[in-house]
Parts: sequence; C-alpha cells; structure tokens
Amino acid sequence: MTGIVVPPPSRHLRVDHSSAVYAAARAARETGRAAGLPQVLTERAAVVTSELAGNLDRHAINGSIVVQRSPIGLGIDVLAADDGPGMADVGHWLLDGNTTTGTLGTGLGAVGRMATVFRIRSAPWSGTLAAARVLVPGTPAAHAAAVGHFCLPREGEDHCGDAIALAELTDSWAAVVVDGLGHGPEAAEAADTAIRVFRQNPDRPFPHQMATMHRALRTTRGAAVALARITSGGLEFCGVGNVSGTTISGDGRSQLLLSIPGVVGFALPATQVRHAALAAGDLVVLHTDGVDHTWRTPASAAQPANALLLAADLAHRHRNPRDDAAMIALHPDQLI
Repeated sequence: MTGIVVPPPSRHLRVDHSSAVYAAARAARETGRAAGLPQVLTERAAVVTSELAGNLDRHAINGSIVVQRSPIGLGIDVLAADDGPGMADVGHWLLDGNTTTGTLGTGLGAVGRMATVFRIRSAPWSGTLAAARVLVPGTPAAHAAAVGHFCLPREGEDHCGDAIALAELTDSWAAVVVDGLGHGPEAAEAADTAIRVFRQNPDRPFPHQMATMHRALRTTRGAAVALARITSGGLEFCGVGNVSGTTISGDGRSQLLLSIPGVVGFALPATQVRHAALAAGDLVVLHTDGVDHTWRTPASAAQPANALLLAADLAHRHRNPRDDAAMIALHPDQLI
C-alpha cells in the first residue's frame, strides 16, 4: 500500500458579484496553507482561481466555483461552471490576445500555463465547464488528471456528513463514498467513523470491510456506503444504502452499479460484490444522494467522459444544496 487520501470538505462559492472573485482567491490561499502546499504554488493556485472566477463575473450567467484539496498528489483543484452564454471556439479564447472585453486576453491562456492540469468544455448557450489542478512536482503524469471529486456540506453549514477516500494499493486502487444519515455534526461523525475504518485496511475484502464498518458505526446514526476497487482485471463494487455507482464507456454509454437497501451501523444486509469489465476510456463514478440521479452522461465519443469536468458539472448543476453531497470519478486506464 502506497497512500491514502481523505480530502476535507470542498468550498463552494457563487460568483454573483466582483467581491466573489476575491473571496474565491482567498479560499484557494486558505486551502493551500491548510494542505501544506509551498507558498509559491499556493499563490499560483490563487491566481488560477482568480482568473476563472473573474471570467465568470465578467461573462457568465449563474457562475460558481469549487475550491478544494486535490485527491491526487499534493495540490488544489478549482472547478468552475456557469449556465452560459458559452463559447463556440474554446481554442480561440485560450490564445493570448483574444478577448471579448478589451483586456489583454490572457486569462484562460494563463490558467493553462500555470495549472498542472487544465480542462475546459463549452458550447454556445449551454454554458462552460472548466477545471484546473495545481500540483507540487512529482505526481506521476499519468495520474495527474485521473480523478475528479467534490465533498460539499449542506448550504449554510460547516460540517459535511458525506465523505470520500481514495487509496493507492500495491496493484489496485480503492475508493469509498460515505453518506452519514441526515446532515450536520452527527452525520459527519458517522461518515468520519466509516472513513477511519477504511483507512485502517483499505485492501480488505468488501464483505469484511462492510462488517467492520457496521460494528464501528453502531454508536452513530449509521451511513450509506459504496466501495469500489479498480484492478487490471476490472472493477469490484459493493454498495449499501442510498449511494450510487456508474460506469461510463468511452462512447457515452452508462451502466448502473446497484447498491442494496440497508444502513451500515443499523441494518446491514448480506453484502453483494458486483464485478464489471473495464475498457480504455471508461470512467467509474460514485456519489451520494446529494447528487441528483438524473445527471446526464456524455452523449458521444466526440465529448468523452472526463473526471474533472464531470465533477464541475455535478457540483454546479446536479447538487442538492439542501443536503450534503459527495462524488468521486476515476479513469481506470490512467490509474492502473
């Protein structure tokens, strides 16, 4: 086993005023300092955040920013999304000197140069999705864009009852998504308890993992839990409660990974481990019920599923602000 990452709750900001640009940059600085990111990279992440938030403020309708600790390597993720007007030729606006407002036009181009990973997708009148990841040097290049996520508390609250964790094992990767029942401090306690069990031994068989979590969660509210393991041979999945798993193929077809009814810590049914084959370009997605189940998957290979942009899309368009919400998306062929 080589490492386990448990990202802390993400920060969500609506960009509805110029002051939100400064608030987003401040959130990036605070996130970088809390993560122990070197100051020069913390400032770089703050500039990236400011540029993306500034574009939303100047050009977009209903823009939002998510700032968070990266689940891959040591770094910061910035997810930006809006509802329009969008761009017909994204590449044109990535070139320095091209601008719609008479400025130097270096915003998106600067983001692309400063970020370790930058992904953007836009279309006229359907809005824009953008994701930037600033990492310390040393993260394997193949892994740098392999995972997208967010973990957002209910709007107006600080404690998040949903949580995720990602573990790099000797010959596989394991991920868990937990939804503590309800919301607030007691839900967060339940989620933290389940994550603590996962961290102790993330490569244990799923039935053993669920049983151990069940015993540990008996003194809490309980939780819904989804576990996934990605190996060279495919995917293993086990879910209990109102949590979801989906695989998305490179041509946009999706397959639901079914969880079984129950509550870990209260009523644990006989666990079922499901297996699925994985092909190049596939995406594995786990999320709690704070993400609307009607989210749309990419429609064609012309716009293949992307972990970072999917996270931006779900956080902006499909998150229920009245509930905690968490998701993680993984590109198996970039991890294994």
